[in-house]
Amino acid sequence: MYSNKLMKDIYVDFMRDKITNTDNVVALEADLAKCSGMIVLQKEFPKRVINVGIAEQNMASVAAGLSAYGFIPFIHSFGPFVTRRICDQLMISICYAKQNVKIIGSDPGITAELNGGTHMPLEDIGVVRSIPNIVIYEPTDNVEFANMLPQIFAHNGPVYVRMFRKSPIPVFDESDTSFDIFKAKVIREGTDVTIVATGIMVAEALTASKELETKNISAEVIASPTIKPLDEETIIKSAKKTNAVITAENHNVIGGLRSAVAETLIENYPVPLRSIGVKNKFGEVGKQPYLKSVFNMTSQDIVCAAMDVIVLK
Repeated sequence: MYSNKLMKDIYVDFMRDKITNTDNVVALEADLAKCSGMIVLQKEFPKRVINVGIAEQNMASVAAGLSAYGFIPFIHSFGPFVTRRICDQLMISICYAKQNVKIIGSDPGITAELNGGTHMPLEDIGVVRSIPNIVIYEPTDNVEFANMLPQIFAHNGPVYVRMFRKSPIPVFDESDTSFDIFKAKVIREGTDVTIVATGIMVAEALTASKELETKNISAEVIASPTIKPLDEETIIKSAKKTNAVITAENHNVIGGLRSAVAETLIENYPVPLRSIGVKNKFGEVGKQPYLKSVFNMTSQDIVCAAMDVIVLK
């Protein structure tokens, strides 16, 4: 059902259903409807799917105004343009004003690939995470995303979604419906080291855990799609079992998942921590395999980090 679809197609299907069956859902695009797939709905529902042009700050302000009048706006652009570029509108007009706006930022992190450094959001979580009253979610795969979209819609408040236009490596079985946007998910149990991963790095963490098993190292893998609010309970419980933690994210290690996990552990249960992600660098042009190698974000990098951190226990 989901394996033969792009993630953006799942988003379009969801939006078609909501626009068809509700009166108050609207979608705003900043001249990227072709990229998100919403160009199809723009033709079907010209009064409900609106192109504001290359004017992301205005798009955020329009969405805040629509929300104030009872609409539920979904706004979309590439990740850097719905975070860095609209930061003040996101802060004041949406979050401070407690407006029910859903922000879809596509091509997060290195999945921006050939769009290169200017379009490669490696700091967006850090920017948004510092703003109160917003949820930050990054899907693990298509199955999880399809199950989370109704929860994102039902949540009364701003949500920032790091959506892949293509599809990450499948992690979950299509029969699995046990997803909660506010809960991390232990997808492989272990006793020697905890790997907390998000987005495309969950699949890398699973691959790493299988390699570590051949080295007699038992790795617990936690998929943490929601970075804010972080499911601290699940992470602390795992840390108490393994006493060593690795974070793996498609983002700068400053301000994102690593920072959230480190803050949680230092206040509740300090243990050795190593991080996989972009180490305070700008993005560059390239395909995912190349970028994962350049930024040391492969499953083998996770294996090396695990072997390093467990000796510090």
